[in-house]
Amino acid sequence: MLSYVTDHIPKTTPYNRRPGYSMTPEYITIHSTGNPTSTARNERAWLTNPNNNVTASWHIVVDEKEAIEAIPLNEVAWHAGDGGNGTGNRKSIGIEICESGDRQKTLKNAAELVAKLLKERGWGVDRLRRHYDWSGKICPRIFYDNGKWTGWEQFKEAVQKELFGGDNMTQDKNQPSDWAKEAWEWAKKEGITDGTDPQRVATREEVITMLYRYYKKDSK
Repeated sequence: MLSYVTDHIPKTTPYNRRPGYSMTPEYITIHSTGNPTSTARNERAWLTNPNNNVTASWHIVVDEKEAIEAIPLNEVAWHAGDGGNGTGNRKSIGIEICESGDRQKTLKNAAELVAKLLKERGWGVDRLRRHYDWSGKICPRIFYDNGKWTGWEQFKEAVQKELFGGDNMTQDKNQPSDWAKEAWEWAKKEGITDGTDPQRVATREEVITMLYRYYKKDSK
């Protein structure tokens, strides 16, 4: 179980890093720290370091050992780079993934953390965004290599698996989870899905297409 520490920075922190604006989040935005030696504790300390003169912040940082919440999840943090009234800043929870230590352990912790946040809100992985999606910044850097985004879809798949039980991480991707088998077979029989890739994360257009097929069938 991932250790979760609540250690909020004061509202008096300089450079408006905790503005105190109320927020009803609609998304979760994923970042990586860009620092190969910094831990979650280091990142938390930097927010209140007197040498830090940047107006930038985040809600939660996670590394190979723990997750630390620095700003309440119902308050705005400046992390998305899309301006004072941008949707990323105003309506998303900012998660920083550390680049130090055991990368696989850190990513597993991050997937567990994000899945927990999604589950608490009744959300799916369609609510996940990269920093890049709001402002075009190449972030999270850990999912970008040689001019291409690598690992982002795999991370979302890991979050999806955590949503429905981390014990399914090694399950055959060509077979549906036990809890979904009856519905999966029904959907195949009704022609709503072609029956392939049951473990893959669906895009919104795929979901809409399946709903459309069901609607067309039901309206006959």
